Amino acid sequence: MEKPWLSAYPPGVPAVLDLDPTESVLDILDQAVARHGDRPAFSNLGRTLTYREFDVLQRRFATWLQGLPGVGPGDRVAIMLPNLLQYPVALFGTWRAGMVVVNVNPMYTAPELEHQLNDSGATVLVVLGQRAGVYAGIRERVGVRHVLVTEVGDLLGFPRGLLVNGVMRYGRRMPVHHVPGAARWPAVAGCDPDDFRQPAPPTGSDLACLQYTGGTTGRSRGAMLTHANLVANIRQINSWFAAERVDGQEIMVTPLPLYHVYALMCNCLCYVATGGHNVLITDPRNIKALIAELKRWPFTAITGVNTLYQALVEHPDLPGVDFSTLKIASAGGMAVMPATARRWMEITGHMILEGYGLSETSPVVTINPLTLKEWNGSIGLPVPNTVVVLRAEGVTDVPPGEAGEICVQGPQVMSGYWNDSAATASAMTEDGFLRTGDVAVMDEQGYFRIVDRMKDMIDVSGLKVYPNEVEAAITHHPAVIEAACIGVPDERTGEAVKLFVVVRPGETLASDAIRDYLRGRLAPYKIPRHVEFRDTLPKSNVGKILRRELREG
Repeated sequence: MEKPWLSAYPPGVPAVLDLDPTESVLDILDQAVARHGDRPAFSNLGRTLTYREFDVLQRRFATWLQGLPGVGPGDRVAIMLPNLLQYPVALFGTWRAGMVVVNVNPMYTAPELEHQLNDSGATVLVVLGQRAGVYAGIRERVGVRHVLVTEVGDLLGFPRGLLVNGVMRYGRRMPVHHVPGAARWPAVAGCDPDDFRQPAPPTGSDLACLQYTGGTTGRSRGAMLTHANLVANIRQINSWFAAERVDGQEIMVTPLPLYHVYALMCNCLCYVATGGHNVLITDPRNIKALIAELKRWPFTAITGVNTLYQALVEHPDLPGVDFSTLKIASAGGMAVMPATARRWMEITGHMILEGYGLSETSPVVTINPLTLKEWNGSIGLPVPNTVVVLRAEGVTDVPPGEAGEICVQGPQVMSGYWNDSAATASAMTEDGFLRTGDVAVMDEQGYFRIVDRMKDMIDVSGLKVYPNEVEAAITHHPAVIEAACIGVPDERTGEAVKLFVVVRPGETLASDAIRDYLRGRLAPYKIPRHVEFRDTLPKSNVGKILRRELREG
């Protein structure tokens, strides 16, 4: 199979990495503690933990887990926390105890939480006190045996319940809920790490994480990610940036939630592997507080999605940030709009480096090289040990320049969906490729460009309209902040294009002005028949625009 992308690889990045299939994520942490014990590992809301301090805390957590009756290696631990120091402590402590992490969005509704706890079979839940009420309402309908409630200040040295500056959604505005029989964080703090009894150490084939998909096509499913999957992706990503990274010296700003697979891998795990320092942002929607944190640190990397970068470039305080130490500003999760990328470059002097991945691939599949001279709108090149093909109907490979479904093969691809063999079989091709449901084109150099999700394509009289293309075109308009495009039923054409637009404060636009602007930029059948102006667009907790909610609303 031809791999045209190899010729465009950054200098020093190998086509194939020699991966150890027995290596676990715990091995990664232990190596970091041994090499970088006195260096900062995680900072949050004014407190910094060194690697050695962090190691003690995660071992305390593992000791607490071992003391729970009826809980043992292989059991699932649901972690329902925002970006607080407690999150990585619980994450690595769960793995230390030989158990499986189930990442849970702390903003889930009761039905969403009930589904995920029951589907995963979680026996332990770690939850923020301000969100414990969601669990309390369903506790009789799930199989969780032990609950640990923590508060924002538990590892910060603040009095309980104190509102911490910059934590808009997790402070006094949201009361702490009582869960009968639940333990509190001091129960973990009181554990002696010397009492920890190491079970059989996890190996690469052991399940590390149930990473639930977003549920855009129905109920979310748990992608089974093994230790080998996660370690492979750590090695793939870190080899890509090896020329820029200095072990023990990098500072990563982490505004995206760690329970999401993108930040879990690209921020937490990859930077632990190199002795890096993660600055955890608990509430990234408080842009003013986020920018204040950016001003505090000589940060070298930041991750985000288009909506976060857009909010940053719109804020008047961003030009006051010192970007002289920045090496990597990466983006994923959704397409970066050209106008956002251009404005970020104007303010910071750095490109947004776009990549691509999904929960089922740990997540990273492709990344743009740092050697790029300017933003190119692509999702980059496949990382080492990864093969990407574009197929029609999941069967026939399409040539360069033609659109096809992205199909992925590599050591980072999940072992399957938890308790769902039918969904696993449907997702995999006969020759071992994962069908992603995303449509892309590849150029002659091996760069891939996302066209759209297969399910989001709009059929106008048999002609395909890709919402990404329409959204990218309209966000060039100087009065438009963001936009989303969907298909709506139409008696004449089957479907018609509907565009939702958010206009900058103080600006006014009419529907006809939108259409006039797009004529000459898009083919006539792509021009939206319907335009609706909104103050905001629905977004996931990561900031991804939810077209599904627009279709349903």
